[in-house]
Amino acid sequence: MNRRSFLQVAAATPLLAASEKVPAYRVVSPYAPSKDPGMPGPYRGKVVRVHSEQCIDAGSEAVNAEVVRNMISRGLCELTGDARERDAWARFISKDDVVGIKVNCSGAPNIMSTPEVVGDIARNLVAIGVPASNIYIYERFWNQLRSVHYERFVPAEVHIQAAEANRGSVLGYDPDAYVEVSFFGEEDTRSNLVRLASEKLTKIINVPNMKEHQASGVTGCLKNIAYGSFSNMDRSHRWEKTNTRTFIGTLAAVEPVRSKTVLHVMDGLRGVWHAGPFSRDRRFRFYPKQMMFGTDPVAMDRLLIDVIDGKRKAEGAPSVWDRSEKLLRMEGEPDPQFNRFLREPGHIEYAAGLGLGVYDIGRIDLRTIEL
Repeated sequence: MNRRSFLQVAAATPLLAASEKVPAYRVVSPYAPSKDPGMPGPYRGKVVRVHSEQCIDAGSEAVNAEVVRNMISRGLCELTGDARERDAWARFISKDDVVGIKVNCSGAPNIMSTPEVVGDIARNLVAIGVPASNIYIYERFWNQLRSVHYERFVPAEVHIQAAEANRGSVLGYDPDAYVEVSFFGEEDTRSNLVRLASEKLTKIINVPNMKEHQASGVTGCLKNIAYGSFSNMDRSHRWEKTNTRTFIGTLAAVEPVRSKTVLHVMDGLRGVWHAGPFSRDRRFRFYPKQMMFGTDPVAMDRLLIDVIDGKRKAEGAPSVWDRSEKLLRMEGEPDPQFNRFLREPGHIEYAAGLGLGVYDIGRIDLRTIEL
């Protein structure tokens, strides 16, 4: 198939204030969209939230694997309407698929896609007939990924693979699928798609955390699948300025990422309410003790904003929506009264404008299960 090159600027421009300029993105990909793209998928605007006080002990951080297993089973069945867990998983994955589990390890070892959660996802995939050797747990950086030891929770045949075994390596990225844009006149203006996602995987399950992010406001489904699947990302935010408002959705909409990402399992056993996406200071870690399930990343991330902002309000910290320059402080220890960047939680609404899901809280069908 011939390479397709196109601009994704005009469609999203109405979501920005008149004074804001959309960077001149050039999206290049040889991959055609599927007839029914995974995002926003068959359950557009529908989110299932499962909460259990027993899923994790906040003191020891010990995870109750059996409770997690029940949370995943109940959540998936409520999402699809199936009585059997096996049938729910089979709506997204077939035994012939090569499945990627996109984890988030940027805050490891203090916060990451919980191994017990990832392990149960792999168990369910094997249960519906996917060979363990056709399952790939992946992330961008090997040093972060290896610190979590997912191999202790999944069959030995499951692959655990990073795009960059050594920081800065380009071998794990697809030279034919990329987004090109200059934000600050940087030398390298191209972000390439992870080669595993473009060339080998047929389906992707996205497993983000519930975290505040100093540049994007929050980091959930959209940011994990976008920034976690492309190279050369941190150039988008320098000094106090961040381009995350438009960059995240632009990346998430690139094919084949949009078509292949068929399910989001948001891991909210732990969370970070300030100084994210890392968790170097335990005082900024909290325990929502919940998980969210859906195919619509916009709807899930819209709900995530309320989780993070609710915790910030309880701690007396400014909202992630507060973009006042008086709150900026670039140096010194993290302080919840200050921030390094002018946050851009508006990236979620922008992504909705690209057709990735439902942003209007009044149109989100939220189902809540208490265990």
